[in-house]
Amino acid sequence: MILRGRLTWIFLFAVIGANAFAQRVDTITVYSPSMDIHVRNVVILPEKAESGQSFPVIYLLHGYGGDHKSWIQIHPELPGLASRYGLIIVCPDGKNSWYWDSPVHSSQKYETYVTRELIPYMDGRYKTLPHKNGRAVTGLSMGGHGGLWLGFRHPDVFGACGSTSGGVDIRPFPDNWEMSQWLGSYRENKARWDEHTVINQLYRIQSGSPAIIIDCGTEDFFYEVNEALHQKLLYHRIPHDYLTRPGAHNAAYWKNSIEYQILFFHLFFNTKRH
Repeated sequence: MILRGRLTWIFLFAVIGANAFAQRVDTITVYSPSMDIHVRNVVILPEKAESGQSFPVIYLLHGYGGDHKSWIQIHPELPGLASRYGLIIVCPDGKNSWYWDSPVHSSQKYETYVTRELIPYMDGRYKTLPHKNGRAVTGLSMGGHGGLWLGFRHPDVFGACGSTSGGVDIRPFPDNWEMSQWLGSYRENKARWDEHTVINQLYRIQSGSPAIIIDCGTEDFFYEVNEALHQKLLYHRIPHDYLTRPGAHNAAYWKNSIEYQILFFHLFFNTKRH
């Protein structure tokens, strides 16, 4: 009886200890001074997040028509990946903003929100690695544009960036996805559209920074613009990983592709730690 009692207590302590370091999915609200709104974000914490250890962070952006919950709905196993690789995943609600600071509507500043408001909030309240080599940004579709837009324009903030099925050149799609609402019509504002498309941001990339990963399915309507971006990166001798595989613009493709990207960022984080 005494032995059984001891084993019971040992089992209970083991269960309590495991639960104390369980992975966790939070929904938080962060105030944006630049937009004077509160923005919702999903934060995925790995096991041992309360252990005192600091973790790198991937900022994971949703596509057009999505919100902060999109990625956890597409890939419910993201918490397990966060624990496997020892990282935090943050999914902000970017509305349908394309992650620009709109030159037309001053109330839309999602580039500022992610880079100057959300990141300081995370670094101030969670055990993050608060420097660029502990941060990456990527996303799907509109969020793929956002991942490269933010990564190319803020190499002091993000050490790595990516895109899956990304709208990496917006100009072939002038009447789609509310882009004209944030930039004005393409016909009347061609220069502005040229300035706000990812493929024209390569001049900002300095040698070796940021680390870049891009992928797109061969049946995706964004496949041709991704191919064009890949060729332009090659022409300018900018290092990057580029993956293509059979697949369309859908959740099945993104669920698969994000695992490759998380592995890419994990390897980047580990390389920069040493």
